[in-house]
Amino acid sequence: MMIEKYKHPILFYCLATMIPWALWFAAGYISHITPYSDQYLEMASVVAFIGLLGPVAVAYWLIRQDPALRADLYSRFFNFSSVKPIYILLACFLMPASILLAQAISLLFGHSASQFVITGHFTFSSGIFPVWFMLIIAPMLEELGWHSYGTDCLRNRMNLFKTSLLFALFWGIWHMPLAGIRDYYQSNLVETSWIYGVNFLVSMFPFVLLMNWLYYKTGRNIVITVVFHITAGFFNEIFATHPDSKIIQTVLLMVLAVGLVVSDRGVFFERVVEGAVR
Repeated sequence: MMIEKYKHPILFYCLATMIPWALWFAAGYISHITPYSDQYLEMASVVAFIGLLGPVAVAYWLIRQDPALRADLYSRFFNFSSVKPIYILLACFLMPASILLAQAISLLFGHSASQFVITGHFTFSSGIFPVWFMLIIAPMLEELGWHSYGTDCLRNRMNLFKTSLLFALFWGIWHMPLAGIRDYYQSNLVETSWIYGVNFLVSMFPFVLLMNWLYYKTGRNIVITVVFHITAGFFNEIFATHPDSKIIQTVLLMVLAVGLVVSDRGVFFERVVEGAVR
């Protein structure tokens, strides 16, 4: 089975952490050089972007010398003929629907209907790079690392449920240095309130369970995970969403993820993996 060829989880995750962290801590330091200036923030954003390339660079390094792994990677970009339309629809619309429903529920707790307005501006900055660009390119680069090698090297050793929980924990920790970069999303989140920072970390768990469920239900299709990730970030930014609504969204996703784990136990707890589980 192809999954068994993804053999180096410790090497992958060590390098995929150390490279970004080194650059992100450096970017955080640069962004806080006083007196603050846009020049320092722009410099920090370039350093941070290079760090974002870490996981995909490590995945490429591990895959490049094995023709079977290269062929497997290539095939997972183009295997849409075997993907059921329902999974494509879920990848495109599940996350937008979840934030809209969360905002609707928040009205019951006194929050404003103005949350549904598309503001045209964003809650964070990304230095030299436009925010809309980062909301697209960051998920693409991350998933090219996480789902070209990272997920499968864990899945080679454990079932999908354990794989997802372990990766969600790692992914939350992996993001932490970004909280030190001035005006970045994670930094602004933590400054707003600690509870919103905690919600960001907790939200990783249902998000990863849902994304990995889609990944294996579609024959390990990488494009599906990219789309799912992009819609999550983009639609959580384009509306005037109150941070409390994002907590409600996490609860909704958690309920859905638990329901999927219970109803589709074969996907989450089966040890043996073929190309796809339908």
